[in-house]
Amino acid sequence: MVSVTVWNEYRHEREDDEVAEVYPDGIHAALADALAERGHDVTTATLDEPEHGLPEDVLDGTAVLLWWGHAAHDEVEDAVVDRVVSRVRDGMGFLPLHSAHHSKPFKRLMGTSCSLKWRESGERERLWTVEPGHPVADGVDETFVVAEAEMYGERFDVPEPDTLVFLSWFEGGEVFRSGCCYRRGSGRVFYFRPGHETYPIYREETIRHVIDNGVRWAAPDDGPSPTFENVDRYEG
Repeated sequence: MVSVTVWNEYRHEREDDEVAEVYPDGIHAALADALAERGHDVTTATLDEPEHGLPEDVLDGTAVLLWWGHAAHDEVEDAVVDRVVSRVRDGMGFLPLHSAHHSKPFKRLMGTSCSLKWRESGERERLWTVEPGHPVADGVDETFVVAEAEMYGERFDVPEPDTLVFLSWFEGGEVFRSGCCYRRGSGRVFYFRPGHETYPIYREETIRHVIDNGVRWAAPDDGPSPTFENVDRYEG
């Protein structure tokens, strides 16, 4: 069991009937339910809560933070971003999903624009598992399909992933690095592309399985923690 906090802007679901029909209780609720069903201890947080639902005590109790943002990235206060990034570097796992590629915490951790090409057209997406031995790919077929998806295309302006687990192809011909693993300090980051506010992608079993794998991989382990201090000489 992993202590997970699922963060969501929770704007589209309250303002757009089409989105509310797909995710009536919010994208965060759909993700939280999927992870709770898989045995995790899950809480949720949203943009309009005080401190965006992420005060010190919440992050202190979070092993892995999922992040879903889209239209209000700029509204996230820098103090909260600083707090999240610091926790990741200290060992908290971080899973930015879909349009969270432009979230402030992910951009800060990557040090790049994290920009990409996109097209909203409901195209078929085929994902390929290009690193089947990685824990995030455990139990995932060599290839799987999302029937309707928003296209994301290269170039994706992120650093070279430590491990690329999934690669996407879209009907329009584009490809995209859809499952990227990184280490930042002591923390693990897994960016996973599939998802959209008007497509029920987070209800698909394979997608939920991958996110569960990502949570388990990104959770802090019991390995040694480095120390940083003034030290005496070991020799002479």
